[in-house]
Amino acid sequence: MKISEITIEDVAAYLRLNADEYDKTEILAIMEAAKHYIIGYTGLSAEQLDDHADFYIAFMILCADMYDNRQLPTTEHAGINKVFETILGMHSVNLIGGVTDADKPGRAE
Repeated sequence: MKISEITIEDVAAYLRLNADEYDKTEILAIMEAAKHYIIGYTGLSAEQLDDHADFYIAFMILCADMYDNRQLPTTEHAGINKVFETILGMHSVNLIGGVTDADKPGRAE
């Protein structure tokens, strides 16, 4: 399934929520935040996300994490889910190498 095809009801079902147990506005906000997080993490456009079927599970994992931890301070969060990180890492195009000591001005090789 493509991320653009995922509905509020799909996310609610993944979260195992009944229709009367969630606020649609809150789920929609989580969905938008998850999509933009994936775009920022990978450097792909919103349209390019639909080219990768495995983003479905990464999107759902992220939505579940955001929903489950919506009231926790970020300093107490355990970190990024490894499945999520692996899936997005495979498709990241915005990787920038770090500067080494040899690259710094005044360093001889």
